Amino acid sequence: MNASRPERARRDDTTVDRLTTVAGLGPHGEFPAPADQLQLTARHVAIAREARYTVAVVVHSLGSDWSRLQLRGILSTLETYGAEVIEVVDCDFVPQRQIETLETLVARRPDAIISIPVDNVLTADAHRLVAEAGIKLVLMDNVPLGLVPRKDYVSLVSADNFGNGQVAAEILSPYVPGGGTAGIIGFGVDYFVTNEREIAFRKWMSERRPDVTLRHAEFKDVAAAGRVALEFLSAHPEAAALFVAWDEPAMAVASALEAGGRSVPITTVDLGNEVAVSLARGGPVKGLGAQQPYDQGVAEAIATILALVGDEPPPWVALPALSVTRRNVIAAYEAVWHASPPLDLIAAAKTGT
Repeated sequence: MNASRPERARRDDTTVDRLTTVAGLGPHGEFPAPADQLQLTARHVAIAREARYTVAVVVHSLGSDWSRLQLRGILSTLETYGAEVIEVVDCDFVPQRQIETLETLVARRPDAIISIPVDNVLTADAHRLVAEAGIKLVLMDNVPLGLVPRKDYVSLVSADNFGNGQVAAEILSPYVPGGGTAGIIGFGVDYFVTNEREIAFRKWMSERRPDVTLRHAEFKDVAAAGRVALEFLSAHPEAAALFVAWDEPAMAVASALEAGGRSVPITTVDLGNEVAVSLARGGPVKGLGAQQPYDQGVAEAIATILALVGDEPPPWVALPALSVTRRNVIAAYEAVWHASPPLDLIAAAKTGT
């Protein structure tokens, strides 16, 4: 990674628009540090390879391609700098499993733990134990309540979810051309990532589109997102467009609307395959702010190495959002997934169906 500021790509049909700044503050009001400013010097690398640090990784769930790719970025980067990963634990969104995992790992005393908290409240004490044991803690995406940067954890590394929310609002705006109502189908859980997206979405719309009234409904179970959206549209039939918290519930909403005979434009966050195909074929998903999971994993690993060699990384690090629409979905897919687009996406992009 280099320290140069990301440039905005020229606007054509093949490039990805990268936001030039990370817009939101961290969970404690920390000023954002772009991930490309994280750097390891030759001295850092030499120290790390000589020390052969031990690191454990505790993830919320490996049930998605996104999470698996993020983990790949973490593991490949740690391996590059000679760190030994002693364990990778999938907590499958179960707080008690994460609590027990952290307690077990603290007893094993690795040099560092990289963790994505699955609950803001229940796992707080277990994460605090990591710092109390003298183990470096790097958090992914979320900070349990009461944890203090520099004291209880070294750094939080996330996507720029504030920027992603802004992108989603900007893309959705033209689908409410004369004012009216737009809906937010949000995640009914206190989670920093999705909270930031919604805050940014609301802020952009209130400042740029005061003629648009925002209505809100929430789901806690992804499987319920489609039903929640249908109930919302039944209560607010005038709603012209929807913002959905992330890609998996967005596709649940799209499927439910199709089954219910409704056609409503949707924006979201995260570029999963179904969302990409919907974009390419002109389906209900009209655009999104996309995260970069592999690059986020790389940044988390570099923040960990920096902490271990004695140079504090910034308390909050974020990766700028990618603005994705139908015209640049192929290039965006390649940038996000570090892979060639699947055949169904290529076919959809060629035919528009």
